[in-house]
Formats: sequence, structure tokens, C-alpha cells
Amino acid sequence: MDINQYTITVFTENQTGLLSRVVSIFTRRHINVLSLTTSQSSIQSIHRFTIVVEVPLEMVKKLVAQLEKQVDVLKAFFYEADEIVYQEIALYKVPTSVFSNGDTVEKIIRSHNARVLVIEPEYVVIEKTGHEEEIASLLNDLKVIGIYEFVRSGRVAIVKPMERLNKYLKSMEAKMAEAE
Repeated sequence: MDINQYTITVFTENQTGLLSRVVSIFTRRHINVLSLTTSQSSIQSIHRFTIVVEVPLEMVKKLVAQLEKQVDVLKAFFYEADEIVYQEIALYKVPTSVFSNGDTVEKIIRSHNARVLVIEPEYVVIEKTGHEEEIASLLNDLKVIGIYEFVRSGRVAIVKPMERLNKYLKSMEAKMAEAE
């Protein structure tokens, strides 16, 4: 079985306890979640989970089906990398002293298209937006000169085709109108 990376989007009502129910679907199957983010969606009062997993195709189909069985889940979809536009953000805290050793750090920051966010007497915070590999590459370069802290967000993604949720909701509205 080929294992691929999939991005699952889950559209929900904003209900307490839903996060633990969603996560338990993955935990019961011993599936490691590589990334999980939640946010508002483009539709008022509907929230969005973006979950990244590495599983076979059949498993991602089962996961989406299980997610949709949750009471407060409106719809779930899965995508391969070529069907989405995605990014992550990372923050790196490095000692201010590394900037006094010539232009090495400046060259590293420029070569990775990163930017300085905060300059304090003891440390500097650098921000990088990009894919996981780009973020890891900057981390590796900064480890050589010294790093205090590192944090990376989960994936945020938008699908390339029009959002399927909008089409799904419109079809549900049409069905309800026909039933009346």
C-alpha cells in the first residue's frame, strides 16, 4: 500500500469538545497527525480544521467518512499536495550576539527570504513563511550559529478548485427547498 501525505479539511459548527472527538478518530486508529490547525472558515459560524496525515488512500477515505459521522461536522474532504496552496509559519529566537560576527546571519536570513520581527538586547526573533522543508532548512542553518527557541505552526491550506463546502451547502439548500 502506498502511503501519501493528505490534507484533510473538516468543516464544523463551533462546539465545545469537538476537537477531542476529531482527534480521537485518529488516535483510535494509531494515526499520527503531522499538523492540525483550526480557524474560522469563509462562511460565518462555520469553523475549519486542517489536518495533515500520512496514510494510504483507503485509510484517508475511512477517516473522512468517520469524521462526517460526528454530530457537529458538516462535511470533510481530503486533498493531495497538488490540489492545495499551503504554507506554514515559523519563529526562531537567536542570540543578539550572533549579529556582531559579521554579515553571516544577515546572509542566512536573506537567502531564506525570512525577516526580523523583534530585536531585543538578548535575542532577535526571525520569521519564516513557507513549506516544511524551507522552514527546516533555515532551522538547520541557524542551529550552526546558535538558537534559543523555535516554533512552527501547522499547515494552513486553501484548495485550488472552488471550495467544495460552498457547493455542498448550495446543493443542501436546493434539496431543502424542493422538500418544502
